[in-house]
Amino acid sequence: MNESTLVELSKETVVRGLLLTCMLGLFVACGVSNVTISGFYPTPNVEKLPVKIAVYYDEALTEYSYVEYTETGNEEFDIRSGQSHMDLFDAILPAMFEQVVRVDSMEEAQSSEVDAVFAPAIEEFQLALPYKTKLDVYEVWIKYNMRLMSTDGEYIADWVATSYGKTPTETFRSSEAAINEAAFIALRDLASTFTLNFRDVPEVSDWLASR
Repeated sequence: MNESTLVELSKETVVRGLLLTCMLGLFVACGVSNVTISGFYPTPNVEKLPVKIAVYYDEALTEYSYVEYTETGNEEFDIRSGQSHMDLFDAILPAMFEQVVRVDSMEEAQSSEVDAVFAPAIEEFQLALPYKTKLDVYEVWIKYNMRLMSTDGEYIADWVATSYGKTPTETFRSSEAAINEAAFIALRDLASTFTLNFRDVPEVSDWLASR
């Protein structure tokens, strides 16, 4: 094998290496970004209701995640908020009720001698990104199904609650941090409205009056 052939082979090897490096870089750049929502939720200062409740977080809530796709259909953000929702309710429920116990199943709730079981669920999660909306904010909407049940599974009250949060683009250096903040604000919004409006839900009000 002559010297010119070796030079050509060497050039080809370098080119292949550069192409492979570019392809790997493109793959990494196009990969999904994981965002785990976190934040601190203060305990509200409200009068406690003389009620003992069990709180049940099903797997759909504890493992909840939302995937945002690019306009070409690729996964862009995987947003995980299950733990943050549990942290929120664990912060506000003990301030609202005389006693709160956490259970892992409805069967466990039946043997807990509680007055009711609270089982929140997430029905819908929406994310608005600046490059899609042409607005200088990140926005998050969350729709919940709030369920208050007797220990035998019969519904006492079943209502919808929504929350909203936004953060301006200039506040954060990364999309991940901005998304976390917008979702955190939405959760704080939920904490406020849930705490203030719980007694005003008609079915809840009737149930409390009948006790």
